[in-house]
Amino acid sequence: MTFKIIFKILLSGGLALQLSGCGDNAKETATPPPPPKATNVPAPSPPPAPQKSLVTAKTRETYQWYCTQCHGLKGKGDGINAKLLTVPPRDHTKADYLETRTDKQLFDAIKLGGLAVGRAPCMPSWGNTLDEKMIHSLVRYIRELCACEAF
Repeated sequence: MTFKIIFKILLSGGLALQLSGCGDNAKETATPPPPPKATNVPAPSPPPAPQKSLVTAKTRETYQWYCTQCHGLKGKGDGINAKLLTVPPRDHTKADYLETRTDKQLFDAIKLGGLAVGRAPCMPSWGNTLDEKMIHSLVRYIRELCACEAF
């Protein structure tokens, strides 16, 4: 027997097996099992509301270490490097501007840097230096500095 003949026999046998499973005999078709009956299982409780990050002494220390060089000791945008920058640093005490920004926008500006959010290109990204929990805490601290009423 040649390879072609063996191949044809195997192919036709496999095709016959497949077609035999496609019959329309009602006795051969299996009925799906009924759905399970509902039991009195209480609905799962909703997840807890996310907690806002707290401003801690570590947050203030982090702001002093990383942010005051440009934003100043009190967040007024008058840090030691401010006069060297072509775009002045944001004054974190001015609520009129900061109240127009969401926490997410502030978070992204800190994490990704100014250029990534369409702001000052000299604002560095701190996402590789600070963890997200600290960045959230810094956003809360900036809200304290501006005494923003909307947040």
